[in-house]
Amino acid sequence: MTTEADGRAAPDDKSSRAANIFDVARLAGVSHQTVSRVLNDVPNVRPATRERVEQAIAQLRYSPSPAARALVTKRTRTIGMITPGSTEYGPTSTAMYFNVAARAARFSVDTMTLPESNAAAVRSSVEALLRQRVDAIVLVVTDIAVLDVVLSLDLNIPIVAVAASTRRSPAVVSIDQYRGARSAVRHLVELGHTQIFHLAGPPDAPDAIERIRGWKDELAGNRLDVVEALHGDWSARSGFDLGTRLTDIRPGTAVFAANDYMALGLVAALDARGLRVPDDVSIVGFDDVPEAEFLLPPLTTVRQDFAALGALIMQKLLIAIEEPENVAVSTPLATSFVVRRSTAALER
Repeated sequence: MTTEADGRAAPDDKSSRAANIFDVARLAGVSHQTVSRVLNDVPNVRPATRERVEQAIAQLRYSPSPAARALVTKRTRTIGMITPGSTEYGPTSTAMYFNVAARAARFSVDTMTLPESNAAAVRSSVEALLRQRVDAIVLVVTDIAVLDVVLSLDLNIPIVAVAASTRRSPAVVSIDQYRGARSAVRHLVELGHTQIFHLAGPPDAPDAIERIRGWKDELAGNRLDVVEALHGDWSARSGFDLGTRLTDIRPGTAVFAANDYMALGLVAALDARGLRVPDDVSIVGFDDVPEAEFLLPPLTTVRQDFAALGALIMQKLLIAIEEPENVAVSTPLATSFVVRRSTAALER
């Protein structure tokens, strides 16, 4: 140790720099490889050894840099996420809850937003994320053609698509839009309605496709007529515009709207025509957006559990990263049905 002119101890070289993995190893009395295993939650480390390493990390205030960790593990603990360039409730909720699940698993998320959701844009985004050496990729699919692109990709890292589809694949996770739609229509049938219209989402949107399929099958199962669905763009404005076009609607009919915002626009359109909800027309939405219970009337709707979806995506990615041979097909997550005051029994 050297001394300064006034007799005080000069700072040691080690105290003037950040601790590294070798400092932690020396203090804990283990190899730097063991420290690396503890940092990356590798299970084959004895509890007593793990405790010594963790104590050394705390004592030295060691914080491994992402670059250093990537060199040791060949991983960046970063997941690339590709989302549509929209503010729709489903995709934005999926992205938010996936980020929550990723942080809980100590992964960061690098998000790319696509102004246009098409095959060329998706391929370009995937290539950009690969250059950033992400450990896996998540893609929120809003165009059915994009799902085919995802399933055809041959990458050296896992990729998971969030998409409602009849196609089952280890690379796809979803919430069960089909059964959710059937539950909505079944509720209206049980209330005595025999003419049930559908305001659908965009014709190429996977969620909209599955909700149409559920609507049609539930009507067919109850031997009720199916009329042509009217397609909107998920917005309240499109729900209002479609509501003005539903010239066949009259007291006693019901409408299943593909999402809550379209249902909101429909309520306004019916009010402008002098029709009351639910006295004249019953309406069911889909999503259970936070505003749904505060609408006038409060909206009966199908609730999606986006927190569970985010956790499922992360769970699938962890298995795909650590144990790729154990990745299996996931069962679509169930929806739940929320009855409020926008639906009523049909008086005969």
